[in-house]
Amino acid sequence: MTSTLSPAETDRAENGEEAVLTPATLQALADGFAADPRAVLAQNAVTRAGLEQVAVNHARQVSISTTVSHRLDDWTVANQKKSGRCWLFAALNLFRFETRKQLGVKTFEFSQNHAMFWDKLERVNYFLTDVIGTAGRPADDRLVTFLLAEVMGDGGQWNMAMNVFRKHGVVPKEAMPETESSSATAVMNRSLRTLLRRAARDLRDLVATGADEQALAAAREAVVADAYRILSIHLGTPPSSFDWQWRDDEGENHQVGRLTPQDFFRLYVSVPVDEYVCLVDDPRPEHPKGHPLTIEHLGNVIGGEPVLYLNTEVELMKKLAMDAIVAGEPVWFGCDVAQQMLRTDGLWAADLLDLEGVYGTELAMSKEDRVRYGESLMTHAMLLTGVDVVDGVPRRWRVENSWGDEHGDKGFFTMDDSWFNEYVFEVAVRRSALPEPLQAALAEPPLALPAWDPMGALA
Repeated sequence: MTSTLSPAETDRAENGEEAVLTPATLQALADGFAADPRAVLAQNAVTRAGLEQVAVNHARQVSISTTVSHRLDDWTVANQKKSGRCWLFAALNLFRFETRKQLGVKTFEFSQNHAMFWDKLERVNYFLTDVIGTAGRPADDRLVTFLLAEVMGDGGQWNMAMNVFRKHGVVPKEAMPETESSSATAVMNRSLRTLLRRAARDLRDLVATGADEQALAAAREAVVADAYRILSIHLGTPPSSFDWQWRDDEGENHQVGRLTPQDFFRLYVSVPVDEYVCLVDDPRPEHPKGHPLTIEHLGNVIGGEPVLYLNTEVELMKKLAMDAIVAGEPVWFGCDVAQQMLRTDGLWAADLLDLEGVYGTELAMSKEDRVRYGESLMTHAMLLTGVDVVDGVPRRWRVENSWGDEHGDKGFFTMDDSWFNEYVFEVAVRRSALPEPLQAALAEPPLALPAWDPMGALA
């Protein structure tokens, strides 16, 4: 009789007899746990208080001062709420640092909703172009399944944010305020994903039946129009122009008149976005330091800049970030935010939570191994607004988060420098601050990593 087992099932059937979890094995596990007083104590504590409260290294927690020698922030934090727009919030927070001075106000926000609207629409068009370009591959091809699985998330990267701002400009928050869906994107994103997966089916069918470029373009444009309608229903219609007037903190009224978003970007964003480059710490040795990297199929605006990284040592990233803050400029960065964090206290340190002590199990991995085996990648972007410097070396960092003002120091967090080493992956700095060899390296052809590489994770 012919076996109907898959190769993996056959291997297990032939070689895994001793690996079966028998009743005797399970009983031995239960008996062993009950006989271990430390395990029982940990169970009693964690089931009542939660893992974070039990695992916190109290001595480490209280050793982390929240004061820093160089601090730039004197404003209130923003709140991305139930959305993944941190990368846009962090970029707009960087912009508003100088814009507030220009306007003579302490409190000002750009519209994050406006930025998200255009990123979403551009990303629809980008996705559909990828669908047509991969239509000759089978539907279960790894790239095709990856593109379909990852479609229409909220996250992004520095270059993607700059693509949106260069093309679509920016507006003050009052010109396109938050909506229910901009602050809680799950329902809107689900509808957009359904639209785009259906469109992927239809476009692939058109290619399979020999449709010409004109027919494909018409089908793509129809989907873009549908997406625009959905986005407008959820987020509001972005203004083509708006009346701009403000009152500064001295009480003086300033009346400018009608501006386009592109006008507002040109007049009120003084950050020279074209001068910035993203440094990353990719710890895998097959990706050499001092060499540019890019990620295939990662982007949002057709014709915009690709996502480009320069792979460098983390010590250089820290030095350039420290120098920028000391010189008076905050720094956009990307990290693996949830690792070794006390959210309520607003603290990060590499040894802040003693999980191994609670579980009695070894969990430590190197940064390289965490990246290689899926344990760590970029999940969040924020703004470095302060640094504590001792003898020319950073000791801790002050961070503007975008989670509202309920945690940490009214929404500002403190990062021990040990955490930067382990969990920060990316900083955006001025090209001119790089050593000459690294400036020259930016002209080299980048190493293209596949779409699913961890360095392609969206903050």
